[in-house]
Amino acid sequence: MDRGTVGSAQSGRLLVEVREEGSSAVVTPAGELDHHTADLLREPLEDCLDRGFSRLVVDCARLEFCDSTGLNVLLGARLKAEAAGGGVHLAGMLPVVARVFEITGADAVFTVHATLDDALADERGDGGNDGGGGGGGGGPAGEAG
Repeated sequence: MDRGTVGSAQSGRLLVEVREEGSSAVVTPAGELDHHTADLLREPLEDCLDRGFSRLVVDCARLEFCDSTGLNVLLGARLKAEAAGGGVHLAGMLPVVARVFEITGADAVFTVHATLDDALADERGDGGNDGGGGGGGGGPAGEAG
């Protein structure tokens, strides 16, 4: 499924991979997003925006922790993406990460999808699970692509 890997960055606690999926940049952080690792996510997000991707999908399925610094990185990317006519979509958040977004109310300002497939289907107009709160159900399994 790795179609055109754009790049990656890593430290001991966070690995960030970036790839293109249609007109979206899919950014996948894995590990802990905090004060010490925030730049490892900020830089690829800004690079995607600089290269003309206004729709960013952050695949959070392997993100194990996110503190307020990490949340601010995502909020900053959201503002820049919206100014460019796009947005930041969050997909597959683990409950511990989703809780940070719920407590702060940030889940209301992002488009949250249950899975990465839902986020990518939403781009294609195939449906998907939009809206705050992360949603509960999965989408259809058979997806043409």
